[in-house]
Amino acid sequence: MKQLDDFYLNQEESIKGTFLALKQIILKQDPEITHVLKYGMPFFCYKNKMFCYLWIHKKHKQPYIGIVEGKHFEEPFLLQEARSRMKIMLLDSNEDLPLEQIETVIQKAIHLYKSGIIKV
Repeated sequence: MKQLDDFYLNQEESIKGTFLALKQIILKQDPEITHVLKYGMPFFCYKNKMFCYLWIHKKHKQPYIGIVEGKHFEEPFLLQEARSRMKIMLLDSNEDLPLEQIETVIQKAIHLYKSGIIKV
């Protein structure tokens, strides 16, 4: 758990605040969600299956939520870029988080697992 906590503590102040808020938003969406550090990134799992993660976009220097099964999403604010499976939601650390969009995407991602579209 220390490495996971260190990930958040070692971020720049504005990004740290965004990531800490996102962590709370994601974890409160379902009691089955767990929080782990994989590949040096905070991942969120539903019944031990990775469904989203937090990271910083190299080019834009902005935090984002990565949706592991993003290929199942059609939301225009989710970016595919060069990824075949994942999509990301870029966020601006200097603006309020789009809470409704975030919660909708997280719930939709969890639904993929609950409904059996993605096997757990």
